[in-house]
Amino acid sequence: LKLGSLLGARVRSAGPLRPRGCLGRRRVCFQMDGLDAGRAGQQSVAEAFTTTLSMIVVSEIGDKTFFIAALLAMRHDRRAVFLGSASALVAMTVLSVLMGVVLPALLPRQYTHWAAVGLFVYFGAKLLMEAVKMFRDGEGDGPSDELDEVEKELKDRTPTGKGAVRGFSAIFMQALTLTFVAEWGDRSQISTIALAAAKEPLGVVLGGSFGHCCCTCLAVIGGKYLATSISERVVVGSGGLLFLAFALHGLITGSPSD
Repeated sequence: LKLGSLLGARVRSAGPLRPRGCLGRRRVCFQMDGLDAGRAGQQSVAEAFTTTLSMIVVSEIGDKTFFIAALLAMRHDRRAVFLGSASALVAMTVLSVLMGVVLPALLPRQYTHWAAVGLFVYFGAKLLMEAVKMFRDGEGDGPSDELDEVEKELKDRTPTGKGAVRGFSAIFMQALTLTFVAEWGDRSQISTIALAAAKEPLGVVLGGSFGHCCCTCLAVIGGKYLATSISERVVVGSGGLLFLAFALHGLITGSPSD
């Protein structure tokens, strides 16, 4: 009797028996939480990819680096020009993303988010004002003035005769150097830094690199024809609207810590 009472007291103190399947269900719950986190990460990478890709396409078509690739491809080996220009732009994208990743370590992420929104508002408003001025003055219906500027600059920098640029490696290095220098401090670089500080860096790298490669490919294949066929004010106005759309999206979603 004493042994039975002791066993009963121990069973009562242990509480109600739980089924063995509880541990299994917990494991399933943990797996479901991991799947949800993975899907959220994939969505954030995809969002950063599409945002950066659209920003690069609108910003780079008709830009100085676009004209450099187009004009060099008319005179030299297109493969060397494409590889040189694309390598410079991809390297600049990676460098810009690294700079954007460092910013949240120095400043709170909510500050970098609202700084990115402010930059998008500034660029969008600036481009729209330029487009409105072009429409009002009847300018910008044809190609950009940068096309003539880049063509003149390339004529001045490119040697002729015995010092002419020849060979795959020489053309590659010329395209890489000219493109990297022209892209430094450009609007697309600053926007890439802001996007990397506010969104998933991997998506920004992939979207920026893919966008630059697409624009460079267009420039090498038929950039001169495309540049002379597109209205400058339409390109500028479209870029302004896109930047303002990015700013509106940032205002609606808010910072990650909000």
